[in-house]
Amino acid sequence: MTEQQWVRHADGCFRALVPQARVVACQLPLTLIIAGLYLAAPGAWPQLLDSSLFLSALVLHTVLLLACLTVPWQRFGPLAPLIVPVVDLLVIGLTRAANIENLPDPGVLSVLPVVWISASRLSSRASISLSFAGTLLAGLPYVFAPGPAPAQVRLAGVLLLPLMMLAVSLAMRSARAQLRNQQSRTASKETELQALLADSRDRERLLNTILDTVDVGIVAVDAEGHRLLTNSWQSQLEASAARSGVADTIAPEAAEDVPVLTGQDGQTPLPHGRRPIRRALKGESFADYLVYFGEAPAGRVLSTGGRPLKNDDGGFRGAVIVFNEVTGLVEALAAKEDVVSTVSHEFRTPLTSIIGNLDLVLGDAEDLAAPALRRIEVAQRNAERLLALVSDLLLSANSAVHVFPRRTDLASLVEASLGSAHAHAESSKVALSMDVPAPLWAHVDPLRISQALDNLVSNAIKYSPDGGSVRISASTENGWVRLQVVDDGMGMTAADAGRVFTRFFRSPAVREGSIPGAGLGLSITKAIVEGHGGSISCTTLPGCGSTFTLELPAEGPPPAF
Repeated sequence: MTEQQWVRHADGCFRALVPQARVVACQLPLTLIIAGLYLAAPGAWPQLLDSSLFLSALVLHTVLLLACLTVPWQRFGPLAPLIVPVVDLLVIGLTRAANIENLPDPGVLSVLPVVWISASRLSSRASISLSFAGTLLAGLPYVFAPGPAPAQVRLAGVLLLPLMMLAVSLAMRSARAQLRNQQSRTASKETELQALLADSRDRERLLNTILDTVDVGIVAVDAEGHRLLTNSWQSQLEASAARSGVADTIAPEAAEDVPVLTGQDGQTPLPHGRRPIRRALKGESFADYLVYFGEAPAGRVLSTGGRPLKNDDGGFRGAVIVFNEVTGLVEALAAKEDVVSTVSHEFRTPLTSIIGNLDLVLGDAEDLAAPALRRIEVAQRNAERLLALVSDLLLSANSAVHVFPRRTDLASLVEASLGSAHAHAESSKVALSMDVPAPLWAHVDPLRISQALDNLVSNAIKYSPDGGSVRISASTENGWVRLQVVDDGMGMTAADAGRVFTRFFRSPAVREGSIPGAGLGLSITKAIVEGHGGSISCTTLPGCGSTFTLELPAEGPPPAF
């Protein structure tokens, strides 16, 4: 307990006493000293018991003590008990006037009633005046009492003691004022802290209510992986997906007692280091990371995201991980892909038959009239276009793009792609050019990359309705080959560029311009590039053309021995 706390505790205990007990407690120190003088007098100062002044003081003090014990002070107001310290000054003055040889000056005992008066509810001016005047008047009998000391010495002693008590009273009032100011500041800070505490509790209740209301799981962990927060949705999710007898958490410190987590195939166990909380504890920031929660067939698909928590100095202090169930969405997408795949497959067989029969008819073109020949050629072109669309739909419905990479010269693939698009570019008044060093080796699947290049070049020509140029450049850096397809076409807005690799997406400008297409080419291209472990990005501005950048591995894995 600190000194300030001890003073506050003692003050509280004193104020808890009844008025009579408080008066007796204030009078008790002087009573003990007077009693000590009386008991020590026969051996130390025998003449003290023969002094009528001391005996008068003893009787007067005894009467005061009885008054302290018997008078109902609460009836007379808070200032009534001050008559006791005033009379105490008279008792001390009579004891001092006894002028007993070898007896220490009893005048110093005046500090006890002065402290009582200074600590009372009297105003500062009244308490200081009473302390000085009371001590001065109580000392007058000492001036006229018989004794060996000269009158001038006694007068100086009588004047010095009131001045000393005046200093004590001033010090007491100053200390009391400081204590009151400190108590006021403490009370103000305590009130402020209580308000802050109440506000903090309100915010905590609001946060807990929000966390328990949202239909997503939220987990917060510190830098060591210990959980700081888990909302009720997440707790229910973990309990439902936990192994038999285990309703714990997916906390990384209990790796063996966690619910089953698998990859996107719903079967392969997720490696320990790829679990969402583990990734977040490594400082990773991720979003839309799909994991399967629980064992098949009752597993639930979750889209997870993580963000690190930072200190004021930027240091890692933990992470927040969000779990959002997307089982219904994934199942709906799977059902949609099944429908697309089934319908596309069913379309492909009759389309192949139609195209084959049209080819047979065109083989006997000399027996056909010119108008009929043109109509059959139109039917053949549209059937081939429809077959290409069906092939794209089948490819897009197959979520796994299989690639078989090998050491390939990309320069020859670029040249072949531009050669295939030459007729289309010439009819659209688009100039084709390439700036690719030959040979340019990369570890890719030539068939798939050719398909991706054809899609990009075809789009660049198609979306340049007013002519212009399409340029392909390439460079190698840090084990990666960077291919860029640049056009001067219509471009896109930033919002459209963010969705350009989404299946079936076509920008409003393209739809308004009646430019044909199904919105599948770029999504297929993205799947092909990512199947190689690479990446594709788009930078564009409306009316300023577009730039598609592919990054592909320049070298394959080292050979196994």
